[in-house]
Amino acid sequence: MFDKILLAVDGSEYAFHAARKAAEMARTMKPKELRVVVSYDTIPMYLGEPYMQFAINNRKTEAEETLNKALKEIGEIPCEIHVEILEGDPASAIIEVASTRKSDIIVMGSRGLGRLAGLLLGSTSQKVVAHAPCPVLIVR
Repeated sequence: MFDKILLAVDGSEYAFHAARKAAEMARTMKPKELRVVVSYDTIPMYLGEPYMQFAINNRKTEAEETLNKALKEIGEIPCEIHVEILEGDPASAIIEVASTRKSDIIVMGSRGLGRLAGLLLGSTSQKVVAHAPCPVLIVR
């Protein structure tokens, strides 16, 4: 049913619940691929050097750690796993990857690590649901 699953993770508890759900879907549905996306906010240009490079390195390191934790939660699955670490607005990045890679479904947590939270869904989840080119599974 879903040949291309996109899993969006941000390091939150809900994201790792989503990772386990995406892995369960992959084991059951045997898709062609599972794509794991981690996005981090753009670093403000006004930081200047060397602070900007320090901030970029820290965000990349955090993104890689988040990705590795998500892959550990996923475990062994019967399909290819592709990974992407992107800089930019997380909702926009998720939507762009889903469109570009022709994802059949997006799996993500209901709330993330953002500072401002929606009443029922996090703001990133709300944006993705509203603008995604495919179905979105929100995991609590």
